[in-house]
Amino acid sequence: MAIGFRILPRARQVGAEWVERFRSLPVANVSDVMARMTAGGPRLRPMHRGGQMAGPALTVKTRPGDNLMIHKALALAAPGDVIVVDAGGDLTNALIGELMLAQMVKKRLGGIVIHGAIRDSAAIAAQDFPVFAAGVTHRGPYKDGPGEINVPVAFDGMVIAPGDLVLGDDDGLLCVPFGEVEAIHAAAAAKQAAEVKQAADIEAGTYSAPWVDETLRRLGCEGLD
Repeated sequence: MAIGFRILPRARQVGAEWVERFRSLPVANVSDVMARMTAGGPRLRPMHRGGQMAGPALTVKTRPGDNLMIHKALALAAPGDVIVVDAGGDLTNALIGELMLAQMVKKRLGGIVIHGAIRDSAAIAAQDFPVFAAGVTHRGPYKDGPGEINVPVAFDGMVIAPGDLVLGDDDGLLCVPFGEVEAIHAAAAAKQAAEVKQAADIEAGTYSAPWVDETLRRLGCEGLD
């Protein structure tokens, strides 16, 4: 078994109906109902013009600076897939640019996440196709391998398994594990509804927050009226 240089099948993936349900929810609300314990790290930022990303993960683990297996993942990816690349966070060499982005757009993929660098940043920033990366450099990639496709990867402690739901917006990146999408969606949708009501109360001038004083009192704060 060629550990470190292999292509594995993706055994399961989140369904399209869940992808669409999550697409309307802010990543921050999903994060809150996941106990604020999961995040892809502040380095992974949106490089595109704007808009949400949601789709099942097609994962790639590659040697820093090398994009051979990303090219193969691009060939394997189906419409809606989000290619998720663990390149060790190294920013020395860019792993994708404008031409690879054009292929992803043509295949109608859901986006790409690179724990590494991109180039052709102006062209990427002018498009709505979701691209999350850790940095930018003009230096191009090598194409020698090794690498693995459809293995678990991790960014700042957030594990992404093949087929998990990957979400992204202007606030950053989040993974919802395959087996938890239904419960997490229900909780996040309820939180979103509560925030819509709170915003309406603020606009109407009827909002109050008694929990603030209740919390301060419980914690022993002095000077409360």
